[in-house]
Amino acid sequence: MSSLIEPPIDDTYRSLGYALKRAQQALRGHLDEELRNIGLTTPQCSVLAGLELSDGMSNAELARRAFVTPQTMQAIIVTLERDGLVKRTAHPVHGRVLTTELTQQGRSALLAAHEIVANAESRARDAVAPDDPGIIYAALLRIAEAMR
Repeated sequence: MSSLIEPPIDDTYRSLGYALKRAQQALRGHLDEELRNIGLTTPQCSVLAGLELSDGMSNAELARRAFVTPQTMQAIIVTLERDGLVKRTAHPVHGRVLTTELTQQGRSALLAAHEIVANAESRARDAVAPDDPGIIYAALLRIAEAMR
């Protein structure tokens, strides 16, 4: 095989891990820039999307899904609440626990964010496999599973 397909072991900057990280950072940078135009960060978008799937999700679960620490998640939630995108209320049974839910304003922001994310993902898929967009998703999931 050519060295373009299978880089030498001693060339860190041409390794699979390095290429994956560059792709991830490029995608993240693109999303950060585009989401900033609607007043969101990528982690905030992730939180809103998580709440769309399951209102009342715990801060710990939201943190895991957004790839941030629980402390960082707390700061994100405070900002989203201040901006009117989420509301927190006391849990009906566990008084000290707060549940977090999307507001109508949060749902509207998320609708705009979904379009931005879909466009970015479409660009990424088209760059790799325009005729078979599912191939990149499947390949990345296989890599993630192989590393477990």
